[in-house]
Amino acid sequence: MQCQTVLPGAECTFWGKQGCVFTEGSCQLIVENCEGCDRVVDGSIGKVCSAYPAPEKKWVGGICNFATHVKVEIKTDDAKINPLKASKKAAGAKKKK
Repeated sequence: MQCQTVLPGAECTFWGKQGCVFTEGSCQLIVENCEGCDRVVDGSIGKVCSAYPAPEKKWVGGICNFATHVKVEIKTDDAKINPLKASKKAAGAKKKK
């Protein structure tokens, strides 16, 4: 349904027949970590997140999964492979075929 309070006309999953069914009854203002995100929009109460009504809770466990301005670096660990074991595995795989 469409929000009628903070973001009038925007689609909102928390808007129901009784109004906003989010725990505090309205979207919350963004936190400092949200600055620069593409999902930040100006609402009737100030800057709010268009993806989640309580942005502060998204940052508690680390990086917000909706953040568009934060890039996560995936570390790849080059494991050392024992050439003797690798050859035995390859030979064993050929026998099973």
